[in-house]
Amino acid sequence: MRKIMNTAEVSENTIKLQQLGAKVQVINSTMCYVNFELDGLTLQYVYNLNRRGNYFLERTKPYPLAIAEFNSENDLVRLIKSDLQKFKNALELPHIEKYITIAKLISTTFSSFEDTFLNYNIPDEKVDKIYKKILALNMEIEVIQDLAKQVSQNEKTE
Repeated sequence: MRKIMNTAEVSENTIKLQQLGAKVQVINSTMCYVNFELDGLTLQYVYNLNRRGNYFLERTKPYPLAIAEFNSENDLVRLIKSDLQKFKNALELPHIEKYITIAKLISTTFSSFEDTFLNYNIPDEKVDKIYKKILALNMEIEVIQDLAKQVSQNEKTE
């Protein structure tokens, strides 16, 4: 397993990217992994703290999701605490495993979508077909939100 890049590797990569036309900013930062085990479900977050004190948060398990950028540690912790409580609540629902499977499928579908559209010349009618299906899925989710009972967000104080 690779540990860390040394300064020479960073410089070499920076030069290669600049030759491609990129503007590269190298930031010294700290990366943290946060793990929770909830009844067989692993929640994992990764956040990066740069020297300016900005936090970049992503949930990596049970499925990947870029979450947000924060200016303060308190905001970061508050969001993780809220997310953790939502997953604790969701674990009590009968379809949590199916939800996670769908979330992972959406993630892999996006990767496949990107690969297809960046590497193949897709006919317009196929692009339109995918677009209409995504719109229909989004509308279905909106209908479900309107009709379904919202899960209680009761936070337990510890």
